Amino acid sequence: MKITDVEAFYLRLPEIQARTDSSQDALLIKITTDSGLVGWGEVDGSPYVTKAIIDAPYSHTMVTGLKSLLIGENPLETGRLWSKMHRATIYYGRNGAVIQAMAGIDIALWDLKGKALGRPIVDLLGGALRDRMRVYSSNMFQFSIEATVARARHAVDTGHTGVKFGWEPFGQSEAQDLRYVEAIRRAVGDDVDFMLDVGLVWDAKTTIRRAQLFEPYRLFWIEEPLHPDDYAGYGKVSRACTQHIAAGEEECTMVGFERLIDEGGIDVVQIDVTRTGFTQAIQIADLARRRGRKVCNHNFTTDINTAASLHFLCAIENALVMEYCVEPGEISRSLAVEPVRIVDGHAHLPPGPGLGVEPRADIIERYLVR
Repeated sequence: MKITDVEAFYLRLPEIQARTDSSQDALLIKITTDSGLVGWGEVDGSPYVTKAIIDAPYSHTMVTGLKSLLIGENPLETGRLWSKMHRATIYYGRNGAVIQAMAGIDIALWDLKGKALGRPIVDLLGGALRDRMRVYSSNMFQFSIEATVARARHAVDTGHTGVKFGWEPFGQSEAQDLRYVEAIRRAVGDDVDFMLDVGLVWDAKTTIRRAQLFEPYRLFWIEEPLHPDDYAGYGKVSRACTQHIAAGEEECTMVGFERLIDEGGIDVVQIDVTRTGFTQAIQIADLARRRGRKVCNHNFTTDINTAASLHFLCAIENALVMEYCVEPGEISRSLAVEPVRIVDGHAHLPPGPGLGVEPRADIIERYLVR
């Protein structure tokens, strides 16, 4: 079996709000083979940049577009192809958008491998330690406390035992932040886990003060209060705060995650497989396990990411809980032919080979940017 094509499809809603909401567009990867089998992946990054990295022509041995590297290759050789892509992009890659583009391709390759072998990806990752994951309802903060509380109550009413709110307008005012946190905890009650995503807007001292103020509200974790490169700041926060600290969604490499764990001291390692790929994600999760840390996914895009995250989390010992985006955009909500099944606050592994999820051709056609 040989790869015959690598395609990147940029999907975008007609109107994009000026918010930190990555459910408003998507970048899908399709790998076609001479056997007729097709693999799908996804990248949560800048779609135009990712597409350019994949489609770029050959420049020289260390500056190469990813598509040209893969044509004619055996898609089952996922580890070798990861190394090949990494070496051939070393002058302009090693992190960021190039690794993200590689990650989307890596997911598609694993999807192909599963389909070729007739096995779900979780089996190829070592076998399922569980067949479902508890999910938490992941939300953007709304621009009023009342609207935010309505979302929190809806999460509980739909069977979720965990709820998270993040990003703007949170983080700008201590008094307003306290009002939001108090109102959400009151709305969901004492038995629901409440995660807080700060959105990279505080320094270490501000985080420590806020964490002290938030102690009565029993946060499950405080997520990404600092700039992702502030490893020393994360170390200060982790040592000073009683709450668990979660971070990692901006990281793409083993090196970055190792620094975040060892220097930053974070408690919950958040891995987005559409930015790391399966090949790296398993290695990062094992590093976290050896350091005594729990792992959660990051996912605010489509059911390709949801399915990939679910296979990954079900295959590792130190999985904690699964993020599930509930933003109402049609791409994120409607892309999958058969969406990942969410029942009683748990996501259930798809039964089919590979990812077990396929995108709808009509949704791709409707939102495709040409």
